[in-house]
Amino acid sequence: MGPLRSRPCLAHGGRRGAPPYRGTRGKGVRFHAVSDRRRVSSGSPYELRYGYCRAVRAGDRIVVSGTVAIWPDGSCDPDPGVQAGRCLEIIERAIHDLGGTLSDVIRTRMMIVDREDQDAVGRAHQAAFGEAPPASTMVVVAGLLHERWKVEIEAEARLG
Repeated sequence: MGPLRSRPCLAHGGRRGAPPYRGTRGKGVRFHAVSDRRRVSSGSPYELRYGYCRAVRAGDRIVVSGTVAIWPDGSCDPDPGVQAGRCLEIIERAIHDLGGTLSDVIRTRMMIVDREDQDAVGRAHQAAFGEAPPASTMVVVAGLLHERWKVEIEAEARLG
C-alpha cells in the first residue's frame, strides 16, 4: 500500500479562487478555514466532481464522508476485509490531519453490498478500533457507485 496524500479540498475553494488557505498541518495538508471549519481532501476524483471533502472539522467535531477502498494507483482489492481495512486507513488519515485519532471516533456506519461480507468487514473494524469501539451500524445496501466496491464506511469523531 502506498502512502496517503491529503490535499486541499478543491470542492470548497482551493485553487479555484476562494480565500487563501490558512495554516498547514501534517505532510502536505492544507486547510481552508470558514468560521471554525477546516476541511481536508484525500484526493479522490469524486470529491471535486461531486462537491464534497473527505472530512470536515467544526469545533471539536470531525465528520468523515463515506469512504471506499481506493489505493493510490486507482486499484481496489476484491477482498471485503482488505477493502474495509483500506477504508479505515483513509478515515484514520483524514481524522489525524484534522487533529484527532481513531480513539476519538464515536460513531461509524458501514455499508456492505453482500451480507456474506459482514464478518470480514466487522473483523477489520474491530482491528482498527480495538479497546475503544465506537457506536456503529452495518447495513446491506443494493449497491455502491462502482461494482468493485464492497464496503463504504463513514465516521464521526469528537475531540477531547
